[in-house]
Amino acid sequence: MSTGRDTTAPPSARSTEPQPLSEDVPPRGEERTDPTMSDPAKSPERTLLPTASGAETLAAVRGMLRGHRLLAFGAVGVLVAGTGIGLLTAPLLGHIVDLVVEDRGTGSLHLPMVLLVVVALVRGGATALGSSLVARLGETVLAALRERFIERALRLPLERVEEAGSGDLVSRVTGDVSTIAKSVRQALPEFARSTLTILLTLVGLAVLDWRFLLAALLAMPVQWLSVRWYLRRAAPVYAAHRVATGALQHQLLDSMGGVRTVRAFRLNEAHTELVARRSQSAVDLAVRGTRVVTGFFSRLNLAEFIGLSAVLVTGFWLVDRETVSIGTATAAALYFHSLFNPINAALFLIDDAQSAGASLARLVGVSSLAGESGPEDAPRPVDGTVEVSGLGYSYVSGHPVLEGVDLKVAGGERIALVGASGAGKTTLAKLIAGVHQPSAGTIRLGGTGTGELGPAGIRQAVTLISQEVHVFAGPLAEDLRLARPGATEEELRAALTTVDALDWVSALPEGLDTVVGEGGHRLTVTQAQHLALARLVLADPPIAILDEATADAGSAGARVLEAAALRALEGRTGLLVAHRLPQAATADRVVVLDRGRVVETGTHEQLVAAGGRYAALWAAWSDSRKGGEGSGVVPEQAGASEPGVAKSASGSATSTPGTAKSGSESVASEPSAAKSAAKSVASEPGAAKSGEERTDSVLEAAKSATRSAASEPEAAKSPSASAPSDPGAAEREPVAAED
Repeated sequence: MSTGRDTTAPPSARSTEPQPLSEDVPPRGEERTDPTMSDPAKSPERTLLPTASGAETLAAVRGMLRGHRLLAFGAVGVLVAGTGIGLLTAPLLGHIVDLVVEDRGTGSLHLPMVLLVVVALVRGGATALGSSLVARLGETVLAALRERFIERALRLPLERVEEAGSGDLVSRVTGDVSTIAKSVRQALPEFARSTLTILLTLVGLAVLDWRFLLAALLAMPVQWLSVRWYLRRAAPVYAAHRVATGALQHQLLDSMGGVRTVRAFRLNEAHTELVARRSQSAVDLAVRGTRVVTGFFSRLNLAEFIGLSAVLVTGFWLVDRETVSIGTATAAALYFHSLFNPINAALFLIDDAQSAGASLARLVGVSSLAGESGPEDAPRPVDGTVEVSGLGYSYVSGHPVLEGVDLKVAGGERIALVGASGAGKTTLAKLIAGVHQPSAGTIRLGGTGTGELGPAGIRQAVTLISQEVHVFAGPLAEDLRLARPGATEEELRAALTTVDALDWVSALPEGLDTVVGEGGHRLTVTQAQHLALARLVLADPPIAILDEATADAGSAGARVLEAAALRALEGRTGLLVAHRLPQAATADRVVVLDRGRVVETGTHEQLVAAGGRYAALWAAWSDSRKGGEGSGVVPEQAGASEPGVAKSASGSATSTPGTAKSGSESVASEPSAAKSAAKSVASEPGAAKSGEERTDSVLEAAKSATRSAASEPEAAKSPSASAPSDPGAAEREPVAAED
């Protein structure tokens, strides 16, 4: 008995993480973890975003349906009418059989034949209309769910998004939404139609003779057991497959996003193996799902055989006893046979329902998360002062990244943060910007504590510009208006003039109306940073943080951007995570961090005269400018074109492959809001080595150069040993190795 179903199709993008399958797959509702570091031996567990329970998912769907009751009742009513009319087909055919058996003549067949045509036309029209209404209802609910998901995802604390990793969020907003959309457009109308057909057909069997209904129900136990067998095995597989797909997407983002670093450190084979391993996990789960589906439908075929045999035997017995006519028995057999397609379709759609259910639970899980909390009417900071007191922070418990940091910044003052990789520069910047919440200590902006300001108040007070700037697709003017929605064209031009970007904007094909971003005019790295600085001018916050904002530009581009940044910072407090010493030298004050503590602070001239770490760094950089790479001292490392690496004063090269690459290799930089966790230290095993920040590499070389002075015992290590010299330094910043 062929039912026309496809039992070979694997579960379509069901669920994710490569874990042991079957009973040890975490139940829905638990947060899963995912290793995402490039070195599997050192992979920490990544806490994924939560998944809603079945009850929570149903409650969310009911809530979204409340506003569309009329549409829902209309769709069900039309489908019931169409299905009920279609049930007249079997009795009409049975009547024709009786007419033939009784030899009534061909004239008696005209009316039943006309009625069959009318029934077919009415049923077809009602079914089409009902299916259209169901699809409209599904699309409306899906749109509401998608909007709710996006709205809540954009309000999630950035720290929570970084913990989960970009792959998890991306897989939900792409794969999960696509799976649900496919089910809504294809599976939902078919499932509704099939369910109504089954129920009304069973009623029709009872109307013919209640014993036909009992015979048909003999197939129910086998079908019920088959469904239970399937659900027990399919749900964990589909849930795990969705997680595995997310892990695969995260690894692909990691490997492709850091492709230059992967090549520089010759990690091609390692990353290929990681992608292959995650891909194989997803494939294994898909194959396992296919086996479950195949076993499910073989059991359904057995149920069909049992039910049809029972109906035929019952019909023979009733006809033999002259309880029913041959036509009635024929109608009963046709009724049961007509159940094959709707029953199989409904049960087959359980496969899609399982996949859609797993995806829906993942979307509802994010939609149910609490957004950033804070006072609704937060006070606006009165000025741009920043006061940090006793600040501490840990990414991993027991491994503090910042300890006892005290810092006061006057309004309008420009501060440069300098330090080795892992010193805590970017973490400090993130804490001030409100990306993370401090583990200890307090932060006051404009005299008001960040707890009183709340996330919205902090965003009004602080604007963070990172190394990676996202250019939104659309007209360039609209991209600029993100910072000030009501800005006039004159205000946009004034902001561009401030950052010296008006000339190249005017040279674009359509000026401010030029479409940029995905599918439009591609901006260079320098132009994208100009755009970010112009947004800063338009937003006009009292405090601005530039986290290696010029790192991706070449030497010339970096100098242009530094000049533009100085103009953008006029009249506001500025904190610069510096990667070029000339940039730090122009600041009003330089703050040197080491191992999460402030070790030096003062003007450039004061620190150079003090003869400490900053002085050694400046001396090494100055010597490199005089002697060049061959002199055995540190080259400038101003941009991607610089081929050199830091060398020690003794002339022994301590080069690390790829350290001469531009700051675009640095997974360290603060991601933009739309790409908050796309690159973590987890993806770059060499992130703790020199070369991630130009200043960091130079500083470590300067420490080596001052070894004979012995004034800094901690600095008397080669650059290659600088990262491991702090036990746990690489491990304690799993999200922000950029420090």
